[in-house]
Amino acid sequence: MASSVPPEPNVPVTDSSTPHVPGRVAMLSVAGFWLFYFTLNTLRAALEGDHDQLDMIGRRTVVTLAAMALTGLFCLLLRRIEHKSTATLLTTAFLAAIPVSAGYGALNYTAFYLVNPSDSIRQEMHHESMKQGHIMAIADYAASWYFFVASWAVLYVALSFAYKVRHAERNAALYRSEAQTAQLRALRYQINPHFLFNTLNSLSTLVMRQRGDEAERMIMNLSNFFRTSLTADPTEDVPLSDEIRMQRLYLDIERVRFPDRLNVVFDVPTGLESAAIPALILQPLVENAIKHAVARSPRPITIAVRARAEHGELHLTVEDDGDLAAAGEPTPGCGLGLRNVNDRLKARFPGAARCVIGPRAGGGFRVELVMPLTGNA
Repeated sequence: MASSVPPEPNVPVTDSSTPHVPGRVAMLSVAGFWLFYFTLNTLRAALEGDHDQLDMIGRRTVVTLAAMALTGLFCLLLRRIEHKSTATLLTTAFLAAIPVSAGYGALNYTAFYLVNPSDSIRQEMHHESMKQGHIMAIADYAASWYFFVASWAVLYVALSFAYKVRHAERNAALYRSEAQTAQLRALRYQINPHFLFNTLNSLSTLVMRQRGDEAERMIMNLSNFFRTSLTADPTEDVPLSDEIRMQRLYLDIERVRFPDRLNVVFDVPTGLESAAIPALILQPLVENAIKHAVARSPRPITIAVRARAEHGELHLTVEDDGDLAAAGEPTPGCGLGLRNVNDRLKARFPGAARCVIGPRAGGGFRVELVMPLTGNA
């Protein structure tokens, strides 16, 4: 037998994976850093009027490409430990920059000074050789280029931190969304069990009195009411016309219990039927009026459901003309149903909705819900 329980609606799922700088961004940072070096040194040499510019550009191109490959390996190392803390990433970056800068120093020295050097380079080498050998020259290059390589590493760590922060903010937003969805769902499914108990008792009475047609009609109304209320997504809005239809179903069920004491008035202007409101937001209010006014009164009671638009806001009112004082009942302003409605409004329209509760002029009780006017109204 198939289950009649409605499936849970899809909710956002947080991303628990470790955030990484995208590979494309990482490679662009490497290429951009060394292209900056290439352009800067080429312009400097051109402004200084160095000899053999074309030969130098060729050598510089080889060195730049080799440096990109070397820094790419450095990048792969950092990506492997990117899940670590920022402090660990920085420490590793500064330490790993030492062999990378040494490797670059060796590449640069080899390309310009050891492989068929130009006349100007030969003269420079002859002058420098009087002071230091090849190893010391490479060490000097490595030391001077260490900070350039470390600068790229710091840039990568900063990018990694930025992506981690962005990932955390996105997850936090998803968690907030999931929490709000769970809150709305919990509030939405707080159906008063007394309604079901009272309805079943009324059905039992109708059956015992052999009023089969009324019992059948009540069962159909009850079935339609629960089918609609339990299958609707509690986090989504519904047109006001659907909400009014649900309240008509509910009141038709209650009218069987109170055939001589329940009068109903619906006052919804034609242009507001498509206004979007939280599903079953009026249910606790109408139920409250039945419990505190109709069920406690020996005389006929009128429950009125009204809607109006004003200054971009939708006003929904549920009121009755009962006499709470005569019935010995406290003012129903702090019950579970009203708290439910107020909490749902706050969750659905943070800071943009309100619930006004108080006595009705001329006797009775009145609840007004004010929320943004949305939908096609």
